[in-house]
Amino acid sequence: MQINLIVGVLTLLFVAAMLWMQVQHARDSVREEVVAANRVAAQLLDRTVWRYAAQGQAAMLAFLQGMGRVRSNDISLIDGTGQVLYTSPPSPYKAGRDAPAWFAWLVQPPLAETNIEFPDSRLLVRANASRAVLDAWDDLMWQLLVAAGLFLVVNLGVYLLVGRTVRPFASIVAALNQVQEGRFGTALPGLPGREAGAIGAAFNRMVAELQRHIETERRAVRAEIQLSDSRELTRWIEQHIEDERKLIARELHDELGQSVTAIRSMALSIASRTQGRDATAEQAARLIADESSRLYDAMHGIIPRLSPLVLDRFGLAEALDDLAERTRRSQGVDVQVQVDLAPLGAEPLQPDTALAVYRAAQEGMSNALRHGLATRLRLDVQVRGNELLLELTDNGSGLPATGVDGGAGHHGVRWMAERAQALGGQFELLARAAGGTLLRLQLPLVARGAA
Repeated sequence: MQINLIVGVLTLLFVAAMLWMQVQHARDSVREEVVAANRVAAQLLDRTVWRYAAQGQAAMLAFLQGMGRVRSNDISLIDGTGQVLYTSPPSPYKAGRDAPAWFAWLVQPPLAETNIEFPDSRLLVRANASRAVLDAWDDLMWQLLVAAGLFLVVNLGVYLLVGRTVRPFASIVAALNQVQEGRFGTALPGLPGREAGAIGAAFNRMVAELQRHIETERRAVRAEIQLSDSRELTRWIEQHIEDERKLIARELHDELGQSVTAIRSMALSIASRTQGRDATAEQAARLIADESSRLYDAMHGIIPRLSPLVLDRFGLAEALDDLAERTRRSQGVDVQVQVDLAPLGAEPLQPDTALAVYRAAQEGMSNALRHGLATRLRLDVQVRGNELLLELTDNGSGLPATGVDGGAGHHGVRWMAERAQALGGQFELLARAAGGTLLRLQLPLVARGAA
């Protein structure tokens, strides 16, 4: 319908332009004919009528009546008093018909008048363009009929041809609607016509590509769901492991610690009572007391590795300072710690995040001392935007030639990477150009309401 409308408008504009050119041509033709006829008639009468004027008005009237009408001119004889003695008869050409006044105004030129003066009268020759205008009007009407016929033929032809050409588009629109409704298996058969066939082939390619992308998206969604489930399972397992570690650590601290303390106290009491009376019993009692002390110290060394109770009681900064201090005393190395959690304000860290940072620092220090033989460690923990960043550097021997994954004893590194991934963060262990390693852990800060 729109194509027919466009073609119709263009055809009308073309016809209007042609008609306007025809009107201009008609105006020029009418002016040329009327002006020429008036000039010829005036010159002819001016040369001829004087012979009859000399014979009197009667001879003049007889001459004019015998001459009749001169084309495109009205001739009148007027006496000295202004009375009209003679007027040429109307033109018999297309008698009784005239062009519309608006068309005559549009095409006829200014009408010239010529006066031939005689002693007792005057002859008035006035141009008359009515017949020429009527001819131009008839020509224009004929051209209008031809233009109307051409307009109908062109639009009918366009309607039939375009209708045949766009008929397959209904199938294309129906197929697009089906795709919009979610039926992505829709396919178009071979469509007639070069354009429709090309559109149909492109549509089928688009649907095939869309199906491929949708299947890829589904696989990605399934993989993401599986990854999310795996992360949740990992966090659940880690949480239970940490709970068990806390329980064991508390049992060691509360139950076994008190028992060992009691054994030491009783051994010292026995040693005091047998002092000077039974040397063998005193020596055995003191040996039991010494072993109890070593057992107590070993137990207190195991408890932080099982569960950092200081982390729950005093927070991350104090727990990292305690870890560094115990590392200095036990290993005799230089450990520097810089913890800046000021941007957090009064908002505490989430337990999972704080525990992951502590475990990463603990495992990193242990690996640097055990595998890298480091003598100097530096631990930096700070808040950057919405992330908590841990960086641990050492001056050890660096990473093994086989890589972290290929070496033995690096299960803790993989565990740290999995924990960071489960928390939505990133973990890296890199070799430093100056020697040693760089352990970097980035974890997102989760608001309490979103945790």
